[in-house]
Amino acid sequence: MNKTIQRIKTEIKKIVVGQDELIDSLLIGLISNGHILVEGVPGLAKTTAINALSKSLGIDFKRVQFTPDLLPSDITGTEIYNIKTGEFSFKKGPAFTNLLLADEINRAPSKVQSALLEVMQERQITIGDETFKVDEPFLVMATQNPIEQEGAYSLPEAQLDRFMMKVLVDYNTFDEELEIIERVALKGFEEVQKVADSKDILKLREEVKKVHIDEEVKKYMVKIVHATREPELYEIPDISQYIEFGVSPRASIDLLKSSLAYAFINGKDYVTPLDIANVVKGVLRHRLTLNYKAKANGITPDNIVEKIIETIKAP
Repeated sequence: MNKTIQRIKTEIKKIVVGQDELIDSLLIGLISNGHILVEGVPGLAKTTAINALSKSLGIDFKRVQFTPDLLPSDITGTEIYNIKTGEFSFKKGPAFTNLLLADEINRAPSKVQSALLEVMQERQITIGDETFKVDEPFLVMATQNPIEQEGAYSLPEAQLDRFMMKVLVDYNTFDEELEIIERVALKGFEEVQKVADSKDILKLREEVKKVHIDEEVKKYMVKIVHATREPELYEIPDISQYIEFGVSPRASIDLLKSSLAYAFINGKDYVTPLDIANVVKGVLRHRLTLNYKAKANGITPDNIVEKIIETIKAP
C-alpha cells in the first residue's frame, strides 16, 4: 500500500471504528476527482469519517445541513450590496472548500440540490456574470437517510449520475461496537494528526494514472455496463423485465477510474476483475433505474449487478 494512503487511513481509524468501505470510497473519490453519495441511518460515523480525512490532510472542510427552507445561495454564496460604496461584493458560500459534506441532501428541494451540479461537474461556481473556481482537491460527500422519507425529495437522475459511487453504510459488528463504547467510556479517541496535504493528493492522482489495465479487462468493464442496457445480448434476458433505464456512459468512466484507484490504494500496479467486482455495485447502483415490477418483487439494483457479474465471464 502507498505510504501516504497508509498514513491517512491510520489517522482516520483513530476515531472511526470499522466502516472500511466508507473510508476506501472517500479515498477513491479524492484521488479520482469524484464525489461520493452515502446512504445509512444516523450515527454511523459518516460525518466523523470525512472530518477526520480533512484533518489528516490539513484541508478545508465544511458541512451543510440540507433542510426544506434552504436556498441555492446558502450553498454557493451571494452578492451583497454595500450602501456606502454603492457596489456589490460577493460572499462565498460553504461550497468554496476542499471537502463539502451535504448532510441529508434529500431534505432540500431539487433547485437546491441542483445548486451543486455545476460545482460538482465543472469545479466552478457562477454568480451573476462572474465565475469562480474552487480549490483542488474538491470532493462532495452527500448523505441520505433511508428511513425517514416523509418530507424528503428524491435526487434528480442528472445529479445522481454526478456521484462516482453510492456507498451503503451499515451498522458496526458486535466487536466493533464493543470497541466503540470502550473507547468512549475508557480511553477516549485519539487526536487526528496532519500526515499529508493537498499537494500529496494531487501527486497521488498522477500516480494512479500509472496503474496498468489490460485491454481485455477494459472490455469486460464495458460489457458489464452495456449489459444494463441490453441484457439480452449477454444472455441475461430475465433481468430486462425489471430495468427501466440502463446506466449512462459516465458509469463506464467512473468504473474505470474507481477500479484504478481501488487497485492503487490496495498496493497494486494493475487492475484485476476482482478489483472491478469490489467497486462495481457502488458505481452502478444509483445509476440503474428499475421499474415498479422490480420494486414489487423486492429486486434491487445490487441484485441486477450481481446477476450480470455472475453471467459475464471475467478475462
